[in-house]
Amino acid sequence: AQQGRVREKAYGKQKIYFTDQEQLPAASDAELRGLDGQIAARSAELQALQQSCRHMEQELKDLNSSMTTPEISREIEALRKDCASYTEKLERIKSATNHVTPEEKEKVCREQQLFRREWRRRKRMATELLDAILEGYPKSKKQFFEEVGIETDEDHGVALP
Repeated sequence: AQQGRVREKAYGKQKIYFTDQEQLPAASDAELRGLDGQIAARSAELQALQQSCRHMEQELKDLNSSMTTPEISREIEALRKDCASYTEKLERIKSATNHVTPEEKEKVCREQQLFRREWRRRKRMATELLDAILEGYPKSKKQFFEEVGIETDEDHGVALP
């Protein structure tokens, strides 16, 4: 600092030393434009490299999350076994001699509808009858059902189809 190569500034108890820029040669406008051009070129190159790096990191992430060759081999083998078992099951079903004819299926469906309709009708009649009894009954519906021994569909988790 005493020789003049370094300057000193005091900020309270602190002192800061820096080079004396007056001793440095002044850059011309052409040199400054050249340096600005280099900065712009390097910034563009940096952007391109960062983009390339992000792309490669994404590709690496995708590759790490995908299955390896041995895993794929095991998966293919498992799928082939499943396929073979399903094919065998299909062949057993096709070769079975006790197929249901469309007429039999239609008959069963009609009977189911008849029974379901009858079930609803009888349940409605029983509910109406019980509601009529409960109008004059002093206790709750649940207590009445327990005393009489009535079990409902809901008690057994059955719902009308």
